[in-house]
Amino acid sequence: MTTRDSKDSDLERSLTLLWAGRARGKRGPRSRLSVELIAQAAVRVADADGLEALSMQRIATELGYSTMSLYNHVPSKDLLLEVAADVGAGAPPELDDAADLRQSVRQWAGALWAGFHRRPWILRVPLDHAPVGPNQLAWLDRLLRPLLAAGLAGGEARAAALHLTAVVRGTAQISTSMAGEYKRDDGIPHTDADLTHVVAELIDPEDYPALTAVHAAEVADRRSEQPGVLPFELGFGVDRFLDGLESWVADRGVS
Repeated sequence: MTTRDSKDSDLERSLTLLWAGRARGKRGPRSRLSVELIAQAAVRVADADGLEALSMQRIATELGYSTMSLYNHVPSKDLLLEVAADVGAGAPPELDDAADLRQSVRQWAGALWAGFHRRPWILRVPLDHAPVGPNQLAWLDRLLRPLLAAGLAGGEARAAALHLTAVVRGTAQISTSMAGEYKRDDGIPHTDADLTHVVAELIDPEDYPALTAVHAAEVADRRSEQPGVLPFELGFGVDRFLDGLESWVADRGVS
């Protein structure tokens, strides 16, 4: 059974590793092997061969060190995944301070979506606690700015940011999982768009009129998508969330 003390201890280790080498004013020689160096190697391995290939032994081989040397810096596989996910997330996009709430949030959501599709293995890293890494907190900070500017209070902005992150992450998780299932060379469709096309050819419009109409609309939506615009499956959820948020802020301002 996991106790509260053990959870606090795990979080403390995460904070120590994720912020290693970032303490301001810290001077003196640094070890040639560092948490940052290990995390960057882990990202390269995960990018090339997926999360399954990620191990302390593989990273040690990549860097030319012994496995024990790595454990002196990163004491567990779980912590290795955590620091790799934070480094892999990279820096958030620069948002236009003059942009309105909707434009800023859509820009942020599009960048997060692109990041998840560029590195889908990040979606498979377990989330044992709220993100506390420097890059993940930078993404949160960047989203909080337009939310606060729109008139949300601190706790409200954080809650809205959590929901928006969940929308993007959850939709990306479904999208990348489906794409992975179809990437085969045995005649199975390679993408969800291919699947839609195949299913549309198989179903009888008289038996499945609503499904036929939906498939036709999805095909048309994909053909009309423009570069830089959120894909429909993500944009619909983000826009409806923003509709509610803007309406709520406006109503509260009037009362």
